[in-house]
Amino acid sequence: GTIVGSAAFNLLGITAICIAAIPKGETRRIKEIGVFGLTSFSCLFAYVWLFIILVPSSYGVVEVWEALLTLLFFPILVIIAWLVDSGYFPGMKKSIPPGKGLELGLGGRFGELEEADKRNVTDEDVREFIKKGEKEGKRYTADEAAQLLAANIETEKHHSAIWYRVNGVRALSGGRKPIPKMSLTVEQAIKDRRHDKDATHGGQRAVVEFSAASYSILENAGTIHIGVSRYGNLSHTVSVRYQTEDATALAGEDYIAVRGVLEFKPGEEQKFFDIKIIDDDVYEPDEIFNVRLSSLGPEGGDCVVGKIPNCTITIINDDEPGEFSFTKGSYMFKESVGIAEIPVQRVNGCDGTVEVRYETTDLTAVSNKHYVPETDGILVFEHGETQKWIRLQIIDDHTPDLDTHFSITLSSASGGAKLGLRLKRTIVTLVDDDEFNEMLNTVTNKTDEHLEGMTLGRSTWGEQFHDAMNVNGGDVNSATTFDYVMHFLTFFWKVIFAFIPPTCYAGGWLTFCVALAAIGGLTAIVGDLASILGCLIGLPDTVTAITLVAIGTSLPDTFASKKAALDEKYADSAIGNVTGSNSVNVFLGLGLPWLMAAIYHRTKEQEFIVEAGALTFSVVIYLITALATIIVLVIRRNLSIAGHAELGGPVGVKFATAGFVGFLWILYILLNILQNTNVISGF
Repeated sequence: GTIVGSAAFNLLGITAICIAAIPKGETRRIKEIGVFGLTSFSCLFAYVWLFIILVPSSYGVVEVWEALLTLLFFPILVIIAWLVDSGYFPGMKKSIPPGKGLELGLGGRFGELEEADKRNVTDEDVREFIKKGEKEGKRYTADEAAQLLAANIETEKHHSAIWYRVNGVRALSGGRKPIPKMSLTVEQAIKDRRHDKDATHGGQRAVVEFSAASYSILENAGTIHIGVSRYGNLSHTVSVRYQTEDATALAGEDYIAVRGVLEFKPGEEQKFFDIKIIDDDVYEPDEIFNVRLSSLGPEGGDCVVGKIPNCTITIINDDEPGEFSFTKGSYMFKESVGIAEIPVQRVNGCDGTVEVRYETTDLTAVSNKHYVPETDGILVFEHGETQKWIRLQIIDDHTPDLDTHFSITLSSASGGAKLGLRLKRTIVTLVDDDEFNEMLNTVTNKTDEHLEGMTLGRSTWGEQFHDAMNVNGGDVNSATTFDYVMHFLTFFWKVIFAFIPPTCYAGGWLTFCVALAAIGGLTAIVGDLASILGCLIGLPDTVTAITLVAIGTSLPDTFASKKAALDEKYADSAIGNVTGSNSVNVFLGLGLPWLMAAIYHRTKEQEFIVEAGALTFSVVIYLITALATIIVLVIRRNLSIAGHAELGGPVGVKFATAGFVGFLWILYILLNILQNTNVISGF
């Protein structure tokens, strides 16, 4: 009863939770549909086989050959799943790179799998990460950068169901989290990154956006050509609406307003539309207007507007020679940059050829020691040019220094051009590379420390007992009140399980065997305690098995699947965790003990009897509700209103399907209670 009740909660209850848990506006789609089909079939076939054993084959009796065949289905399932996932069947994409092993989700690996994953981060990784942050205008302390880089590396990995299950158990027991609590700055950065999901949903949906976020055009150019790009699903016809909106430029005076629909035929990746610019002989400052893309809804097909829904058009006045200034008040360069490039912009006109003179002035930096000075530099702007760069040679002395500074001043402009009032002077800061390299080493070392702390397993018994006997594995700064309460309640069991050998012994096999025996003993204790509780409150053993015991044993799967649904890009881990485990529960969970019991009874010349009545009824109801749930998932995958995805989607559809699947689980429980209390008859 526990096996069937757990399977029902796994497939019905957990699936409903995963559907509803996806944040608003997001979806999760199964990527490896072949593996999903196999595990879905097996989670139904396993219980059909259970029914065959108990009813038509040998009613109420389990024969040795039946138990043996049940157990053999487990390795058969594993082998077929591996073949499907590896692409050995036609049309199946191979997902495992040659020479790579499969992560088991433990701190150690089995045999040849030890080389499957390398965690060390290189200086180049850190350098690129810092550069990317600087481009985005984000600055982090060394510890924040290390936390964020480690979290990026860890969350970008595809984690196994075991990883998520361990994470769920530790969250419930106040144990050490694979990904610790971050600072508020880092948490916000991670949230921003997670919101930057694949808008195409694995290539199933079209995304349309502007090819560029901004354009500049001379007033006398006549017409501007605006590009709109499509990516993702290119196999269908989709449409979007575009329209202009005034800003400082006014429709009818500075440009001709447009409004229309762009239609992308199958295979088309880019379309264009034109906007006419009105030229006049009146001097005006540079002006801007906007163009916006918007969805047509269902009429436009299955597409969404991407990250560039708006485009800004700057009309550059060409009736005046313009105004010259720097783009900002300060710039920063590393000593090793070689050549520093400082942009100078031309605004409010671009008529004629103009010369702009500039000069450098020492502040804390010393000419010819830190940089090559320029006392009378000249930039030449040809007609129509709006930006040029001052290029200065920076000298790297290879000795530790404080940051040094010098200034650049625009001194004059020819041809009637003017200098900007605010930004005609800028400060250049030279950052010592020795200090930067020291920070680089600090971030690299701290990132390695964070990654080491995120490993699931421990290499010594001492580390295991340290994690077991301290709340949150010793990371008390990140521990919550809930962590302290659950650590107190589960302390005894955490210490007992710390005696299990670490994964470094015998390639992890010793850990596997001892843990399996310990889990078996704990399951027996939980079953007995649940039976006693059921007796005290007047519940039949069968009802207790499919409710209290089943939910209790499935709690780790619940947290694991929900975490996988939220963190993974695809739904494979969340859904595969339940469909796969349901069949394994029968093939291994029942096959092994049944085989041992059947052999024992055979040696005693007895039959191994399993009461079929209530169990058969439970199996049949499970099969009906499970088939309905799988059909719901398949329908969601093929419906545009559900986002062509199994999980998440529009709020109404999401909660409607989650509610229906959740209702199926309640119906399963209700019918079993009515049958066990003789309100309705069984089979």
